Amino acid sequence: MTSIHAAQPNHATGAGLRLFLDSADPIDWNRFLPLGCFHGVTTNPLLLERAGQACTLANLERLARRATDLGIREIQLQTWGRSPAEMIHNGGQLALLAGQDLDVVIKVPIDEAGLQVACQLAAAGCRITLTAVYNAGQILTAAGFGAAYAAPYLGRLNDAGRDGRAAVMAMHEILRGSASETRLLVASLRSVDQIIDLARQGLDTFTVGPAVAAGLVAEELTETAAIDFQRAAESMNLPDRESDS
Repeated sequence: MTSIHAAQPNHATGAGLRLFLDSADPIDWNRFLPLGCFHGVTTNPLLLERAGQACTLANLERLARRATDLGIREIQLQTWGRSPAEMIHNGGQLALLAGQDLDVVIKVPIDEAGLQVACQLAAAGCRITLTAVYNAGQILTAAGFGAAYAAPYLGRLNDAGRDGRAAVMAMHEILRGSASETRLLVASLRSVDQIIDLARQGLDTFTVGPAVAAGLVAEELTETAAIDFQRAAESMNLPDRESDS
């Protein structure tokens, strides 16, 4: 497999808060990405299906171009295939979509077969997100692998009867205690309060769906203040009086 390392612009380095929009729907992208607060977008085949988007290399190339047009710095695209060889091929082709202004990170499920795929993609220069993380032991695997991101599904953990918050916090402590450079990309978030709670505990990387994204930017009191500011501006928008000559 040809190395694609040189194609990566490597914008996604350093610490600090990083928000992603978890959607493959261009309508959501058009609404939220121009706000400037999202580092990028995360997608997977389920999100493509929900958005009516074909899971093909040609369509994902089109989406990547659209993401660049909207000014995002990073897109995470999940590889797929019925065999490891097919997953490696698709992942390598997706990584080649990176350009001067766009990082591409390849998502791979963190099971045994996925790790083998991810290992070969990483050897070819791909940045990797190990996704569908459900227990703290898997975070040890992700950190040992050296993944760029590891994505636990907080909401799905809760749906399965587990304590999603406790699991995510344990993962965070492992990464922090081991000084790993792997970022914990918390996914399957169901409310703004969940993000606030985790951010207060020191977590800094989140991917959110459109409903939660809307909650992050909506505040009735702020909207009222903006209306009042505009009313005051219009009421005092009088022509400047020319000074006497």
